[in-house]
Amino acid sequence: MAPAMAPWAPGLWRACNALMAAFFALAAVVQVNDPDAEFWVVVYAIPAVLTLLVGFNPHVTGNFIWKSVSVIHMLFCVLWAGGLAYHFLLYAKQNILNEEEGRELSGLAIVTAWMALCYRSSKNPGGGRMHLAIAVVITVFPLLSWVYVYINKEMRSSWPTHCKTVI
Repeated sequence: MAPAMAPWAPGLWRACNALMAAFFALAAVVQVNDPDAEFWVVVYAIPAVLTLLVGFNPHVTGNFIWKSVSVIHMLFCVLWAGGLAYHFLLYAKQNILNEEEGRELSGLAIVTAWMALCYRSSKNPGGGRMHLAIAVVITVFPLLSWVYVYINKEMRSSWPTHCKTVI
């Protein structure tokens, strides 16, 4: 028999979804000056909307349309991430955050991980303790990474101009 869910668990799950929706929306907004902005805005806008829906109604993950859109988006992100990983491994000269492909790969990995976590929550919105622990880690990681990169001017010095002129 599964242990009872803590009374605060659904609220924490909704808060994680609200923060991730905000993160994905912000990630979409900062793409405006990227050379292939149309592509990246869509990559981040879709999970922003899907995640916002989960924050409002965690049971939406059981909806056929929500599931279909999320699976198609995850599949696309995994395939694109595979191509970027291959390129990154062959041609990278610096660490992952200093290479354009590495930052793009990281973004796709975050999108895929979060959407997979949401997808798996369809049977038990809010999930169990492990599900919530993973949700908190995934929620905190990109936000802290973004703050770290933002305050680390030396890291950003080798970035292309379009990456330096946003937030």
